[in-house]
Amino acid sequence: MTSQYGHHEARQVLPYPGSITDVPGIRVGHAQDETALTGCTAIVAEEGAVCGVDVRGSAPGTRETELLQPAAMVPHVHAVCLSGGSAFGLEAAHGVMRYLQERGIGFDVGVGRVPIVPSAILFDLAIGRPDAAPTAAMGYAAASSANSSPPAQGNAGAGMGATVGKYAGPERAMKGGFGTASVKLPNGLVVGAA
Repeated sequence: MTSQYGHHEARQVLPYPGSITDVPGIRVGHAQDETALTGCTAIVAEEGAVCGVDVRGSAPGTRETELLQPAAMVPHVHAVCLSGGSAFGLEAAHGVMRYLQERGIGFDVGVGRVPIVPSAILFDLAIGRPDAAPTAAMGYAAASSANSSPPAQGNAGAGMGATVGKYAGPERAMKGGFGTASVKLPNGLVVGAA
């Protein structure tokens, strides 16, 4: 398959030594549209997990990342949704929330539980179909497929249409993808990143 970003082959990259799923209680699931070259990834922590974020770039698209600040009221997240589709892809987080809500998972607000699902998107509209973006149904599918095995990396989930190096123009862009890693500290604490 060829695009303006050059040759693209749908392939799965072998898991990197050390995966975010090495963190106890973390599961990862992908859903993607291989024709439209877009997708989403759900990183699920049903028991809750401390999460941090570093937002960069000149046009970030995020949802609920302010909850990750140290002074925020919510101490844990229940999932993180990463998605293609530019701003349209933020819809995928709703599907992840619905999956968790159906299981009674979320922050107790007294009258029910609200799943905390920060989300971030990437711009992949120019590499695949610009009229296709991850939906709530795709987010639900990613969350329901989440498991504790090392996740597929590269052209999987949110990485399906990921590109990097676009600052110098689309002709200089390179294919990116989804990646994950972990490190175990001497005290036994495991830190994961995606």
